[in-house]
Amino acid sequence: MHWASVLRVVGLLLMIFSGTMLPPAIISLIYDDGGLLPFVVSFGVLLVLGLLLWLPVCRSRQDLRTRDGFLIVVLFWTVLGLSGALPLSLSQAPAVSFTDAAFESMSGLTTTGATVLVGIDDLPESIRFYRQQLQWLGGMGIIVLAVAILPMIGVGGMQLYRAETPGPVKDTKLTPRIAETAKALWYIYLSLTVACASAYWLAGMNWFDAIGHSFSTVAIGGFSTYDASIGHFDNPVISMICVVFLLIAAINFAMHFMAWRTRSLTHYLKEPEVRWFLGIMAILITVVIITLLVQQHYSHWGNAVHHGIFQAVSIGTTAGFTTQNFDGWPVFLPVLLLMVAFIGGCAMSTGGGIKVIRFMLLIKQGYREVIRLIHPQALVPIKVGGKPVPDRVIDAVWGFFATYIALFALMMLTLMATGLDQVTAFSAVAATITNLGPGLGAVAENYAAISDLAKWVLMFAMLLGRLEVFTLLVLLTPAFWRH
Repeated sequence: MHWASVLRVVGLLLMIFSGTMLPPAIISLIYDDGGLLPFVVSFGVLLVLGLLLWLPVCRSRQDLRTRDGFLIVVLFWTVLGLSGALPLSLSQAPAVSFTDAAFESMSGLTTTGATVLVGIDDLPESIRFYRQQLQWLGGMGIIVLAVAILPMIGVGGMQLYRAETPGPVKDTKLTPRIAETAKALWYIYLSLTVACASAYWLAGMNWFDAIGHSFSTVAIGGFSTYDASIGHFDNPVISMICVVFLLIAAINFAMHFMAWRTRSLTHYLKEPEVRWFLGIMAILITVVIITLLVQQHYSHWGNAVHHGIFQAVSIGTTAGFTTQNFDGWPVFLPVLLLMVAFIGGCAMSTGGGIKVIRFMLLIKQGYREVIRLIHPQALVPIKVGGKPVPDRVIDAVWGFFATYIALFALMMLTLMATGLDQVTAFSAVAATITNLGPGLGAVAENYAAISDLAKWVLMFAMLLGRLEVFTLLVLLTPAFWRH
């Protein structure tokens, strides 16, 4: 392990992250909300900590290896989650414990959107903005942003990119140089954010709400500047703008890159994962709307269509915005929505879940085993886009799925041991490991009522979901630490 290089990179990234305390500080000055001091103090503390890590090893020029990349990603997300809690724990409004501050920060950075805060409407504007900003930064991964910057100061980035990028195919580069790839992704991400904010503003939001909600929409995060989330605006146009940008953000960003480079949209429908994703969303929307209409949950059919489309896309893409308390919907709908969140968005998108490509491969593998029962000697390749998928990829997907389910069960049992009922424990772990946010039962609205131990378990679930399980678990194996 090249410890000097690891500490150097973490120190640099911590110094970069300290700069994210300045925008909320500026917001505090603009609105004169009394929340300036926590952000100024946090900026100073994080900058000094970063310098202390960086200075002793600043001349180190060792190349980063793959295992160094894994360690840096996990270290930085852990350090970042705790660092992001600093202004929240120093602030008088909200007055929260460090555990609650860390939960809120980790939830923001992993784009989970689970909150412990109540009375968000009355918080200082700087805090409300900061929560949205955390999600925006976490959306594409601060590591990917850093990949664009670090090569300029002599740090190679492919190892970090492989560990951070969502999805089973880790080595795909969009451009020959990884820094160019990261820049391309961020230009697309920034353009989508600007377009989303402008659309929200034109639909009736003020600039503060439009920018804040564009941050959490493009990041598929789910934080809002109001307790009532998107439902606060009671505006179908705003809801549908949100739906459109959630669908765009849940599609593989490599597809957006291709669309930008070729000035064509045809490749979207040629990509099997995108077709599966849109198909799943269409089926879910149809089932939700029909069930709401048949059960006559709303007095007017228009409301069933509006809320049905919005909640299906919001939960299905793992955003977690709400216009209605979907946990009170009839028959199987709340559990169905939670189940679809397990699938989540496409690989290399800002969505959570196990990713559509993995779900697609699991279904195809299941079908292959059925065919093999009928024709034991047959060679049945699994194909995606007409090309056979290597068995090593299939094995990796099955390994991921088995580990995912085992960890899910273990964390659910741990939560039940803290005194939570089965529905709350199941939905809390489901909502955090998929980076969804809202659950059912006692965590339908917020996570304030659960114990500190349960919150730390759920923070671990958020990290597992965001770092795609193995990136985090590899650090817990003895083989990783052997020379």
